[in-house]
Amino acid sequence: MSFKVDAEKIKRWREEHHWSQEHLAELAGVSLRTLQRIEKGEPTSRESLKALAAAFNVDVNALAMDPEARADEIVRSREVKASAALRLSLWIHLAAFAIGVVTFTGIGLGVGGDSFVMKWPLIWWTIGIVAHAATTVIVEVVRRYGER
Repeated sequence: MSFKVDAEKIKRWREEHHWSQEHLAELAGVSLRTLQRIEKGEPTSRESLKALAAAFNVDVNALAMDPEARADEIVRSREVKASAALRLSLWIHLAAFAIGVVTFTGIGLGVGGDSFVMKWPLIWWTIGIVAHAATTVIVEVVRRYGER
């Protein structure tokens, strides 16, 4: 049976003690490779977890991953990915808009006449891009200030 450990905590405690990975592995009686896998966040055996707890002189539960903290971490990660996807979609929309402006201008010049025939499509597309940008900004502000 394997256990999920708080890899960040183990690494932070090791660094606070000014221990190298080799030193901690030796203190705990585990292989260096095992410790490296644990610090990467990979699951480990109960025996390895007990050995690390003994090396740090703490209870085994202190090294276990807190389910609530893990859930918060997953939610934050998903929010960051969703926010990045929204920003990317805005950049794609802006690039398409730039191409559209050039195309609409070419059509308008080609048709000629006294008025710009592509005015209304360009106005509506501009409204759409402004709404997309406003949504992106609002989501970013809520995400950043909602974390506090």
